[in-house]
Amino acid sequence: MVEKLHSFYLDKEEPNKSCLLALRDIILNQDTAIDETRKWGMPCFCYKKKMFCYLWIDKKTEEPYILMVEGKYLSHPELEEGNRSRMKIFRVNPNKDLPIGTIEGILQKALDLYRTGIIKLKD
Repeated sequence: MVEKLHSFYLDKEEPNKSCLLALRDIILNQDTAIDETRKWGMPCFCYKKKMFCYLWIDKKTEEPYILMVEGKYLSHPELEEGNRSRMKIFRVNPNKDLPIGTIEGILQKALDLYRTGIIKLKD
């Protein structure tokens, strides 16, 4: 499984490869209870075994984004709902410096949904 996860990142061309690896590190460093797995062919990050966010690449723009599973509970001007009812995405330009403060802020707000019980965790 670990090899499949790493191949997702390592199979990408630059600058997406470096961008995705940096995003992975940012996500994993938000809380020790975050684990990484793979669902539907993409890296999935779980908080205490509950799906929390994904990393993916937009097919049209070929740029990475973070998909927030419970995005409907999050309000941030840079989160896009699109035609999704539950999830929202945060687009990342791999050719620019990552907006780390913005990314960490969104991730912490999302984690707070689980920490406060708004999103129920499995026992």
